Order: sequence, then structure tokens, then C-alpha cells
Amino acid sequence: MLEHGGNLRDAAQRFGAHDWLDLSTGINPHHYPAPTVAADAWHRLPEPDPALAAAAAAYYGAPLMLPVAGTQAAIQALPRLRAPSRVVVAAPSYAEHAHHWSGHGHTLRQVDYGELEGAVDDCDVLVVCNPNNPTGATVPPQQLLRWADTLAARGGWLVVDEAFGDTASSASICPHTGRPGLIVLRSVGKFFGLAGIRLGFVAAQPALLAQLADLLGPWTISGPAQQVALAALRDQPWQDAMCARLWAEGKRLGHLLAIHGINASGSALFQWWPEPEAERFWQHMAERGIWVRLFPHAARGIRLGLPPHESGWRRLDHALSEWKLIKS
Repeated sequence: MLEHGGNLRDAAQRFGAHDWLDLSTGINPHHYPAPTVAADAWHRLPEPDPALAAAAAAYYGAPLMLPVAGTQAAIQALPRLRAPSRVVVAAPSYAEHAHHWSGHGHTLRQVDYGELEGAVDDCDVLVVCNPNNPTGATVPPQQLLRWADTLAARGGWLVVDEAFGDTASSASICPHTGRPGLIVLRSVGKFFGLAGIRLGFVAAQPALLAQLADLLGPWTISGPAQQVALAALRDQPWQDAMCARLWAEGKRLGHLLAIHGINASGSALFQWWPEPEAERFWQHMAERGIWVRLFPHAARGIRLGLPPHESGWRRLDHALSEWKLIKS
């Protein structure tokens, strides 16, 4: 099993008990205030509520969406829906994509974002995170749609993971998922801060969604998760206010890092930079009870998310000041 952020038990085992400041996931620290769910949500089998898929389609602007148990469920299932294929996964990106496409008879290559244009003609499936996780890099929608058409003409797929796309909705290609071979993944966990309910959505043509639903089986989304997500997806005032807040805090985080000599980039929810002393920085922060995401291999960098409160911002500022002194 691959390592991911949010693994605070691992942090505590290695570095001891702290009042941990978890900046390792990029999940919105100001989560949607989940409403009280109906009592029967805990008792009844969770038959799919059509209102949830409709609310997701309206929110994401897609013709049709399938609820899944987090985008992870779709990431694991999609490689099983194709015959052995030539697959390109943009790199660096969320590691689970390459991990699962490397099996089931597929031939996998990981290609740098800047070289994807040249790889489209030499693959059957192209997988892109947009915005990218962990770097925040983006590919323009028109370029993605051109790639989708090229792949679809020979029966291929373009899979676009927009898990961090809520704060950049103009870059989404969800509205175009009625066309063949285009598959878009969306997450409720990141922007709404509801990672614990394990819910995501897949937008694609009806036939492909039907295949995916058959593979995943019944009762994939719990009753409480359906009710909480339905409220969140319909709450536009909260969405608009939170989007503005996250962009402001994202700029604040980038500015704070710049003050301490770190040239980072990213999204409204996280910042990333290639760090030559990545392991040393990660350990420095962990020893101060701040858990950041270390990328020790090909990407070799650090990603960190937004502090949840002012005391967290102060702790981060102080730890960065100490790091700057150590390096100077």
C-alpha cells in the first residue's frame, strides 16, 4: 500500500506525541458543517438517491455523474474495464494512478507534464491530474479536449483527475464528458473538507458509467454520506464564501513561504516546491509537531496545506524561521 498524507499515527510513532498540526493532505481545513442526518440513514441499506447524482451534475456542470466511494474507488476500478493497453500517466502526480494502471496487463509509462503532447499519439489511455497533485500545475481545457478527441478516435481514454478543481472551476472539462472516451474524477473530500465520508464522482458517457457501477457493486455510498453530501453540493452560499476564503489563504501561504526564501507554487489548497533537502526539512517540521508531505523520490519536494487556525499559522511561521536560520 502506498504512503499518503494524513497518516498522523505514523507521525506519532516516529516522532512522539504532539499536538500535531497536519498540513500533509491539502484538504480544506474548514470543513463543511455536516447537518444531522435522518435516523433511518443508520439503519436502512443505502440505496442510491438519484438526487445526489443530480446535485453533483449540477454542481460540477456534468451531463451525468456516478457517485463512488471516493475517487480512489474509481482509480482502482478503471484499469479493470479495459483490455491491456498502452497507458501514460503524467508525472509527477497522485501515485495511485500509476500504481493501479501498472497492473491488469497494461503497459505503463510515466511522462513529464511538459512532454505529454508528444505522448498522446503513442498511448491508448492518458491520465492527467488537473490541477496536478502535488505541484498544482494545470493543462488548459482546450488542450485536454484536443487530446481526448485524438484518443477517442482510436478507442482510447483521457482520464482527468480534478480532485483539487473546485477552486478553479473554469478549468474543468466536466461539461464535456458526454463525448466518447473522456472520464473526469471529482472529489467531495478536498474542497468540502469531508474526506471522512469517502465520496467522489465520475463523469463519463452513460455506457461507461454503467460498466463502472456494475464492477463496484451495490451500496457503495453510505446513507449518512449521501445526506451530508447532498446538503453540501446544494449550498451555493457556503461554496462561494469558501472559495474566496481559500484563495485568500492560499495566497497568504505562498507569501509566507516567500518571506522565508521558499519559491513555491500550487493551488488554493496547497503549496509545493522542489526541495533539495526535502528529508531534512520534513524532519525539521515533524520534530516541531508539523506534519508535511514529503516526496522523496522522482518529484523530490515538499507539499503543505493550509493551517486551520491562527495559532497554526504562527507555529508554521516560527518553524520556517528556524529552518531559514539553520540553512543560512
